[in-house]
Amino acid sequence: MRNFIKAKPLFLGALIALGFLVQGSRVHAATETLIVAGGCFWCVESDFESVEGVKSAVSGYTGGSKKNPTYKDVTKGGSGHYEAVRIRFDPNVVSRDRLLHMFFRSVDPVDAGGQFCDRGDSYRTAIFVSNNAQKAAAETAKAQAEADLGRSVVTPILKTSAFYDAEDYHQDYYKGEKLVLTRFGPKKQSEAYKRYRKACGRDARVKQLWGSAAPFAH
Repeated sequence: MRNFIKAKPLFLGALIALGFLVQGSRVHAATETLIVAGGCFWCVESDFESVEGVKSAVSGYTGGSKKNPTYKDVTKGGSGHYEAVRIRFDPNVVSRDRLLHMFFRSVDPVDAGGQFCDRGDSYRTAIFVSNNAQKAAAETAKAQAEADLGRSVVTPILKTSAFYDAEDYHQDYYKGEKLVLTRFGPKKQSEAYKRYRKACGRDARVKQLWGSAAPFAH
């Protein structure tokens, strides 16, 4: 009995540690990833970070052949990469199907040459998938978008490849407080972002295409 009493704190400690491990694994299992390209990654990041159930949205580059590409590598063309966003979300709060539905209605999926004022291959739309279930979900969302628009959607569904985080200054650009020089003069990043988004015509075009179904258009 005496030995049991001595061992009891150790036994309880082991149970508590096991409980934390189980809880941590459940949290981890509740996180899924969706990678999409929708033109300027500042805008896609801003849009999806506002969605309940989205834990993070990270701007980056994917779909190309060059390892560790820079912003200059991607935007000048030839690297094969898209500006993309890696969205991590809790499927118990928001489903992959819902996010895909929102994605299509936040872009111009009939434009094969870029998005809005941003032209070139790196600004095209795309959805990246890593298994058959993700591919099926993307295909269903694409078919629904085509049906709703009554037009052919050019957004490809591609196999997931290496994702490279964009430079630090691109992350959360839309809410940054750093001063940057713009054609409107020195502005905080957050203000520069708003002016860029409006001047680029993103929301105007999305509303023209999707009307009240556009989830993020201002």
